Amino acid sequence: MTDDSKRDDAQANNDAGETLADGRIPSSQMRSYAMLTPELKQLYMGFYKATYGKTQLDIKTKEFVAIAAALTSGCKGCLEGHLKKAKKEGATSEEISEVIAVTLSVNAATIVDRSDIANYHLGGLFDKPE
Repeated sequence: MTDDSKRDDAQANNDAGETLADGRIPSSQMRSYAMLTPELKQLYMGFYKATYGKTQLDIKTKEFVAIAAALTSGCKGCLEGHLKKAKKEGATSEEISEVIAVTLSVNAATIVDRSDIANYHLGGLFDKPE
């Protein structure tokens, strides 16, 4: 099956009203970068490929960073893609769990930080809990 026929089948499924439980169209049915001009897509793809070039971090580590970024930004398609790439690079379930835990802890700290800053800017409106 060609990519075009897959897209046609996906569009037919989408036309039939197929959606996920959260109301989104399955990412496998969407055409990535559909809203970018060819020039912008080329610029983006060049940048993306450069981030995976030879650098100080190995590919598996880069995938861990990408998973954390996808979780934080809420990009489901990114998360799915980078989980697949991490698995291909030898990532274990335990490693992915650790990436999720670190991402969760940083985001929890962000909430604490923002609430502390807001309270400070309100002149210490709320006392520090004991």
